[in-house]
Amino acid sequence: MGDWSHKLLKWYDVNKRDLPWRATNDPYKIWLSEVILQQTRVNQGWDYYNRFIEKYPTVSKLAVASEHDILKLWQGLGYYSRARNMHHAAKEIVAKYKGKFPIDYESIRALKGVGDYTAAAITSIAFKLPYPVVDGNVLRVYSRLLGISTPIDSTEGKKKIWEAAAELLPKNNPGNYNQAIMELGALCCTPKSPNCPECPVQLACYAYAKKQTGMLPVKQGKTKVRDRFLNYIVVSKGDSLLLRNRKGNDIWKGLNDFPCIETEKAITPENLISNKELKAILSTANPVIESVSTPYKHILSHQRLNAQFIKIKIGKTLKKLPNDCFWAEKKKINQYAVPRLIERYISNYL
Repeated sequence: MGDWSHKLLKWYDVNKRDLPWRATNDPYKIWLSEVILQQTRVNQGWDYYNRFIEKYPTVSKLAVASEHDILKLWQGLGYYSRARNMHHAAKEIVAKYKGKFPIDYESIRALKGVGDYTAAAITSIAFKLPYPVVDGNVLRVYSRLLGISTPIDSTEGKKKIWEAAAELLPKNNPGNYNQAIMELGALCCTPKSPNCPECPVQLACYAYAKKQTGMLPVKQGKTKVRDRFLNYIVVSKGDSLLLRNRKGNDIWKGLNDFPCIETEKAITPENLISNKELKAILSTANPVIESVSTPYKHILSHQRLNAQFIKIKIGKTLKKLPNDCFWAEKKKINQYAVPRLIERYISNYL
């Protein structure tokens, strides 16, 4: 590869974005940034990072926070297991390491929610240890650079590229190099229409030489997205709304939403009102449909949620609250941590 890494690092010094987590060697702050930026664009994650650092400036502060407060601060980022795992790991760091972030790869990798990529990022950037980072950007860059046609979303493809990344990683400056290769993928070697004329390693690139930048990287077939139909029942009585705290072990665990009836296909509110499950919720409360929202679509990794919100006013107190439900004052509704889908409804209708 000749002076490949030298050219890349020189390009990075000139072109890198001025991001707040790049101005520190604090492993906690680097960890936080990496967790936030998983499945999150930089411009969206920036504000969340700053708010987290302001409220929880140390791992010890994060450890003693309530899960509800963390999820509320995380609201809108999605993939809430990231926040729950981070909270669990912070408690572990306090209990096992007296609040001092561990400094070796194995200990960091053993923390809940920390994978190979995150552990490599923390150890290389904070402690200058030679571990290669391999994220989506890096997979794409090396696939094109080295002409690797094995699908990058396969176990074999990831293994090939990790081995190449480990071999090419300079031992004297691993953190900067890791950040540089990721930045190259983010700014130059983009998924579509890569900016090859500005690439510092253009002359070494297999895909550029063979005119295959549009063919590499190769990916396996996409997972089929399934449709789900969710009918949220927004029950109001006076100045209160009926909320549900999600206890199940799913992606929205610990968040709040409304009682929900899932159907196999879209259903009208008139047909829904005769649903046995809904009758059980409302019992003898004299329900009256006040409004029905416009349809909402919310895309998750392998699901397309089709939701409608039926606002129902009741004249009598419910004989028995549904499981995990509680009354909340309407004026305080924004204090509760909710999924983005519910937040969208609240901002439009409540």
